[in-house]
Amino acid sequence: MAVLEILEFPDPRLRNKAKAVKVVDKSIQKLIHDMLETMYNAPGIGLAATQVNVHKRVVVMDISPDQDQPRVFINPKITPIEEQTTESQEGCLSVPGFYEQIMRYEKINVSALDKNGQAFELDCDDLLSVCIQHEVDHLNGKLFVDYISSLKRQRIKKKLEKQHREQN
Repeated sequence: MAVLEILEFPDPRLRNKAKAVKVVDKSIQKLIHDMLETMYNAPGIGLAATQVNVHKRVVVMDISPDQDQPRVFINPKITPIEEQTTESQEGCLSVPGFYEQIMRYEKINVSALDKNGQAFELDCDDLLSVCIQHEVDHLNGKLFVDYISSLKRQRIKKKLEKQHREQN
């Protein structure tokens, strides 16, 4: 397994739309393992393949308190169960150090393939619902900062660009 580099906003590669996984083979299995290791190392609770510059529809997450219950969603499709939304604070490994209040559907249904390529469906609420919506946005080239005002987004972009310049 390997810890992968996580792309950071405003890297344009984060805007690429991920392509569906056609076959869950050994290369996808390795990607899943590497993504889990990267997510736990970061540390984070969710990671989309787009964030590690792999443009395939693969998401890993673990919202358990002890981070011992990894979940895998390949080709996830989400459908709101009801139109009710809720506001929650979100952060992102690709936008390190910034947190904003974002509106998301309270309850969703997700259909996907698991790590073995088996189809499953799951009704979600609370943190799991928010996390899945956040990660599926990544697969679609969207970031949580796209939900905030352009002024706030520009401020975050400038701060991160400055940090990147100082690191290099």
